[in-house]
Amino acid sequence: YATDKAYEVIVYYKDDATAFNGEKKGQIEDKGALNNAITSMIFEMLKENGIKTHFIEKLNEREQLCKKVEIVPLEVIVRNVAAGSMAKRLGLNEGFELKTTVFELSYKDDSLGDPLINDYHAVGIGATTFEELDK
Repeated sequence: YATDKAYEVIVYYKDDATAFNGEKKGQIEDKGALNNAITSMIFEMLKENGIKTHFIEKLNEREQLCKKVEIVPLEVIVRNVAAGSMAKRLGLNEGFELKTTVFELSYKDDSLGDPLINDYHAVGIGATTFEELDK
């Protein structure tokens, strides 16, 4: 939600739950409040360790005050164990312990099914730079 400051927004945490790119929808009681509590705690820990984020403060049980940002349409997935889509895609058993940590990058676009991409794709479409990826 907008605030009286152009550079700040209020993020509201709902009880909505979705799966399979929105194909399956439902509500989970108090999910929003729990997500707000967990993310607020994580953002406070990041702040205490000198890591800059968009988070300003937790306002109440369901809202955070945040800096307005431009969303980067990338998701970084870090895996030590094969699970979910990776296990299915590679024909691995759920829980298979990977020999090294695997970093996956996906392009966040529901209409495309959030496809996996590599660093060159991400830079090529202008979503990031090699310097940002190296951080």
